[in-house]
Amino acid sequence: MPDNDKIKAKGEAARELFMQGFNCSQSVAGAFAGEMGLTREQALKLSAGFGGGFARMREVCGCFSGMVLVASALYGNTDPAGKSDFYKEIQELAASYKEQNGGGSIICRELLGLEKAEGTYKAAPRTEEYYQKRPCPELARLAAEITEEYIEQRQAQKG
Repeated sequence: MPDNDKIKAKGEAARELFMQGFNCSQSVAGAFAGEMGLTREQALKLSAGFGGGFARMREVCGCFSGMVLVASALYGNTDPAGKSDFYKEIQELAASYKEQNGGGSIICRELLGLEKAEGTYKAAPRTEEYYQKRPCPELARLAAEITEEYIEQRQAQKG
């Protein structure tokens, strides 16, 4: 049975990290630092380049990249023979994220409604207007909730 309080708490932790100024990937990874056996600083550093769809290139969503980082740290294969099974799990996470995020995508620019990347590496200032037009805080929340559900499912299977 899913622990809805824990799922919601993880989501809120990721959303709060985003609201503190961390990028989307850092927000998700940072919420799971302890589970990954990392300090918060280590989790933030490992995920820093994935924000904004890989350094604001608006490619794969940083929230989804954070999910993959957490899943890989916890359950990634160490035997080459296991990579297909793990790829299947990541594709299932992608399908869940697409289904639940309202944009049907794991591509940053599509989720932001952009035709193309802005063409700059400079992070946008975090203003009230920024938060009104960006779905990122809620996407970080959603990604963390999906990740926590995944972890709980894996633990239940392990028994």
